[in-house]
This record gives sequence, structure tokens and C-alpha cells, in this order.
Amino acid sequence: QVQLVESGGGLVQAGGSLRLSCAASESAFTIDTMRWYRQGPGKQRELVASISRDGTTNYADSVKGRFTVSRDNTKNTATAYLQMDSLKPEDTAVYYCNVDQLRFFKKLNYWGQGTQVTVSS
Repeated sequence: QVQLVESGGGLVQAGGSLRLSCAASESAFTIDTMRWYRQGPGKQRELVASISRDGTTNYADSVKGRFTVSRDNTKNTATAYLQMDSLKPEDTAVYYCNVDQLRFFKKLNYWGQGTQVTVSS
């Protein structure tokens, strides 16, 4: 069972920046793709960004050029980051970390508890 600990959310003014972190409790060797989702008020959960084990990244069109996803596999555990710049009020949402773990030839999927990001105008 992978535990995901998220941090870094908060309140920021439009145009500001925040950096989210997601630390996975299991060995980095078993963690495959790491993703960030968000769910705004009254909206469906959407994929914001993803990063594969080899560092390949993908972004939602709404955040391209403003958000950067990265990961650190140098420690025993894998940590994903989401650097959010030029934040807009429409970025307000609960942000969730999501990871795939490869274990015993199976791909397991886990969610973090979510962290609130609020962007004021």
C-alpha cells in the first residue's frame, strides 16, 4: 500500500506561485507514472500534469507554459513536484497526487488526500 503525502497548498494572489509536493512511501524503483489532478468547485476532476519514470511530461492545455511537473527519484522514495506560476483564479481547486506502482507484475494506482489551492483575484 503506497501512502502519498501532499503538501504546499495555500492561498495566493493571482499572478503568484506555489509549489506542491507529493512524497510516495514506497521505493522509487516501484513508482511508475506520477500525476497531478485537480477538482475545482462544481467541476469534475481533471488531469493537470503527469511525469513518467523516465521523465516524460504531459500537461493540460490550460496550464501549459505556467505549470512544471518534476520528480526526484534520488532518494529511496519518489517525490513529485508541481511548480505553479502565473496562477489564475480559475486554478483554484483541490489538487490530488496520483501514482502508478508496478509490483509483482501488476500496476496498482493510488491517490493522495488532496491539498487546497486558492487563488484570489
